[in-house]
Amino acid sequence: MPNQLKLLTSQIISPEITKAEPADTAAEALDRMTHAGLAQATAGLSPSVLAEAWTDWVVHLASSPGKQMQLREQAMRDGQAVLAAWLGLRPAEADPDDVPDRRYANAAWQNWPFNVWSAAHQRSWHWWQDAVTGVHGMTPEHETLMAFVAGMISDSTAPSNFALTNPEVIATTRAERGQNLMRGASNLADDIMRRTGKAPDGPQPFEVGRNLATTPGKVVFRNDLIELIQYAPTTAEVRPEPILIVPAWIMKYYILDLSAQNSLVRFLVAQGFTVFMVSWKNPDADDRDLSMEDYRESGVMAALDAALAITQAPKLHAVGYCLGGTLLSIAAAAMGRDGDARLATVTLLAAQVDFTEAGPLRLFINDSEVTLIEDMMAEKGYLSSDQMAGAFALLRARDLIWGPAISSYLLGTRGDAFDLMAWNADATRMPARMHSEYLRKLFLNNDLAEGRYHVGGKAIAMADIRAPIFAVGTEDDHVAPWRSVYKMHLFADTDVTFVLTSGGHNAGIVSEPGHHDRHFRIAETAATAAYKDPDDWLTDNAKSDGSWWDAFADWLGKRSGKPVPPPQMGAHSGANKAICDAPGTYVMQR
Repeated sequence: MPNQLKLLTSQIISPEITKAEPADTAAEALDRMTHAGLAQATAGLSPSVLAEAWTDWVVHLASSPGKQMQLREQAMRDGQAVLAAWLGLRPAEADPDDVPDRRYANAAWQNWPFNVWSAAHQRSWHWWQDAVTGVHGMTPEHETLMAFVAGMISDSTAPSNFALTNPEVIATTRAERGQNLMRGASNLADDIMRRTGKAPDGPQPFEVGRNLATTPGKVVFRNDLIELIQYAPTTAEVRPEPILIVPAWIMKYYILDLSAQNSLVRFLVAQGFTVFMVSWKNPDADDRDLSMEDYRESGVMAALDAALAITQAPKLHAVGYCLGGTLLSIAAAAMGRDGDARLATVTLLAAQVDFTEAGPLRLFINDSEVTLIEDMMAEKGYLSSDQMAGAFALLRARDLIWGPAISSYLLGTRGDAFDLMAWNADATRMPARMHSEYLRKLFLNNDLAEGRYHVGGKAIAMADIRAPIFAVGTEDDHVAPWRSVYKMHLFADTDVTFVLTSGGHNAGIVSEPGHHDRHFRIAETAATAAYKDPDDWLTDNAKSDGSWWDAFADWLGKRSGKPVPPPQMGAHSGANKAICDAPGTYVMQR
């Protein structure tokens, strides 16, 4: 048995762990297997995360008689109101402090008994929020987590989620004689096939290379981690400094090259820029030991070297989106520290360098949760795309889980497919070592913001970046809240132009000119200017209608040289010879 454990250890434990003594390593392998099995039962959530928050709540609520009295009084008022509405003695009303709930906006919800059920649910939701918040002595982190979990559980019991208590579903079923439920069953079968990696039969509304990621270009560089795409020019002359875009490796790159009308790549090419795009490999078990440093060296730096070699430009404009922006900031800081002046500008789109206010994801991340994720990754060597997608869906379960389920499976209707939705379903895996380093060093320990992150054995700091920075936050971002993105002002020692745009983490960035009902704020803060907190910044800078893309192109143009003839496509020799047409092969990996 010990020999079997040792053999198993060599297969599932990272190199850093295998440095332990054999007996300890075998025992730890057994523990990891057990924890990984537990993770399957808890959907990847560490039980101790909720247990600590629940214990904090229970202990402090038990010693708060005043809070208990308030909750009892509120429960009695709510019960009396619901009973009176059920008996028809008074109209059914939600708690007066609740905001209107769009789940119950249909007029059918105003009829008895549906009006009573919806009002009772809203009052129950509000009561539970009051029960787990405002408890004297609870830590703010536990209070926020308990409020999130209570809301999530309450949302799962909403009468709108069930066919027999949803008047819209009942009316549709009667009108269509149950055909909606038949279509819903078919939709459910299709979704199950997609989750198992089998696409339903027939053409799909959106396909990469057909109507997604169609901007003409060539793959001009490839290594074991990236393909580098150079896009064909559409103007007679281009700026001498190319643009290198580093997308997040958690998803495919083409969020920035969606359909023809909303492709940031196509827009920048039309503005007279030579654009390069990093396309990340979809890692598998053999890539388990790829590190953050590998992603910097073989990703950002390799792409930067190739782009400058192809264009023969001394500098380039570097653009990073989401996690790609965080990685770019690391690379830029290391370059600044080492005197590498090849960056003309640095642009960070919905990217964080400080993770102390990283949105709802922060609720679940502590040492116990990171350890459980590491145990989950140990067997396969990566974090699967469906595990990460599920975590993000939970953050907005009402909109991303329950709403689509009602429409697809109960009403039998599919919303119109659109390109951003297709991209959102095209996630990638993440190597075990890299993801562990990201979670521990950046998200959990905040090493990058606090001067403990090392590149090449030496610490880096955002203050080492010398190129001007263009940072974009989005108003409704639940992944990288804009106030967290704004913190770049605290760390940078260079000019920072900050943009706050309408929309969320994805749609706020994909905000092409002509997009309906878009606005943004923009202001430049000089390196020598005094710091301004985000609320004052918001008050001092008025909205401008339209897309921030135009302002971005203008900002880049002012920091670029005079136009020159574009570099030739596919005429390079050696390592930078054109390999294949865009969108390349890595983006097709499943």
